[in-house]
Amino acid sequence: MNNWLRTNKVAMWMLTVLRVYIGFKWITGGWGKLTGGGFDASGFLQGALAQAGGDHPAVQPLWANFLEHFAIPNVGLFNVLVPIGEFAVGLGLILGTFTTFAALMGMVMNFAFLFSGTVSTNPYLILAEIFIVVAALNAGKIGLDRWVIPYLRAHVWGRKNKSGEANNAMNGKKTADAA
Repeated sequence: MNNWLRTNKVAMWMLTVLRVYIGFKWITGGWGKLTGGGFDASGFLQGALAQAGGDHPAVQPLWANFLEHFAIPNVGLFNVLVPIGEFAVGLGLILGTFTTFAALMGMVMNFAFLFSGTVSTNPYLILAEIFIVVAALNAGKIGLDRWVIPYLRAHVWGRKNKSGEANNAMNGKKTADAA
């Protein structure tokens, strides 16, 4: 299954549809918070902390401790990070740029929402994002990753391909140590 997700052209097209759908969900949520006249996470964080008590708490003690001692005192940081993060994840998934990283960051936010006691569509999004992360570059081939990742490999990360040459797919040149 891993190999199919990572190499198959049918999987590539299916992942593209899934990626764009998930990206749309994220970008609309982020855009709404960015343009909606002042997003404030304090009510959500206080509500999550309130769910940490009782016989059957929805929020576990470790996460409640994080909320109480870090998230709530730094709510201003979260008021900025959440909308920008949602929008950036959506943009990355829709454009197919840094697709694996965007899906991974989407999963991080979905898990944070789950840990805070909000089920909603988070489990479904996590499941779909797992497929995108496992598929790696195949999920972004119909997108900007087709050009961005080879460029970064050749010019920034300096990786070599299987024949020992630097991966200069963009300009077709061999490096000095491969000549």
